[in-house]
Amino acid sequence: MITREPRYQLPARGPAGHLGRHMLALVGNSGRAVIMLGEAIWCLRYVFTRRSRQAIVTQMYVGGIKSLGVITVVAAFTGMILALQTGLEMRRFGQEVYIGAAVMVSMLREMGPFMTGLILAASVGAAIAAQMGTMTVSEEIAALEVMSINPVRFLVMPRLVALAVMTPLLSFYSCILGVIGGGVVGLTQLGVPWGAYVDNATRFVENKDLYVGMLKAFLFGILIVTIACHQGFSATQGAVGVGNATRRTVIVCFLSILICGYIVTRVFYV
Repeated sequence: MITREPRYQLPARGPAGHLGRHMLALVGNSGRAVIMLGEAIWCLRYVFTRRSRQAIVTQMYVGGIKSLGVITVVAAFTGMILALQTGLEMRRFGQEVYIGAAVMVSMLREMGPFMTGLILAASVGAAIAAQMGTMTVSEEIAALEVMSINPVRFLVMPRLVALAVMTPLLSFYSCILGVIGGGVVGLTQLGVPWGAYVDNATRFVENKDLYVGMLKAFLFGILIVTIACHQGFSATQGAVGVGNATRRTVIVCFLSILICGYIVTRVFYV
């Protein structure tokens, strides 16, 4: 059952009252989102049914394959910018040959999952929120509940599985392209031979960097789907509400990705 925000709210008086109301709303929305996520995880026992497999494959294509174009461009230029900025500073000390290690570690630990998460939040997350919001305001979600069809199992679970799988894969793809882009910049603008670049990129990287980066991407995918579906299910007031839900989805996803990325880095590297 989809839990929605209560329509009645206590009047807020003064700055403290408004702050308290917003804090209560934040806690309530977070709780409802966690409950929805828990229900979606519980529905994973249906993941191997034929209908669920078809829905998951469809969402993997929509959320992953169709995002390859923009991820390719962003990842390549992210690696190129990292290599150029790092190399220019390291060249002052005659250490520009080590830009391969700097780009590889930066892409694996942070920039690959981070850029992938932001792209998916702005594209896939916004699309999910708009779709769920349109279904909510047009009472299609209510119709599913009347027909005894669980909206979380039917709508949320396939998207959760699809993005939880595709986000780490896209993040790894971003890391590879970023390292290649950094190598091109190192070879053409910094005079770093390709062999030396690759040797330093692979020598100083640890397996832990890869595992932590993939964990971040996995968590980002879950966050994006949870936030987008919750915001869509909470939409009201017709087309205006759908637009507000989409805008809130992008904002909350960006903030959540930043906070989650910092927490994971803090846990594993400090």
